[in-house]
Amino acid sequence: MDKFECAPGLRLQAHERVSEIQHANLARRLDRIEEMMERLEKRLWLTVYGIVAMILGQGLQSLLAAAP
Repeated sequence: MDKFECAPGLRLQAHERVSEIQHANLARRLDRIEEMMERLEKRLWLTVYGIVAMILGQGLQSLLAAAP
């Protein structure tokens, strides 16, 4: 026996398909945002390490300049 398709049933299927597409797009966007956040975090840590290295280098330079 064939399944009877009516307008409300077709509308529900279309809505489900649209919801699936929107969910897939949202998941893809979230993945891209996570990747961008990871890259930003790496850049931030490199900046922090660079600043700390610069401060330590200046401290060491001042200690060497003060020692006879």
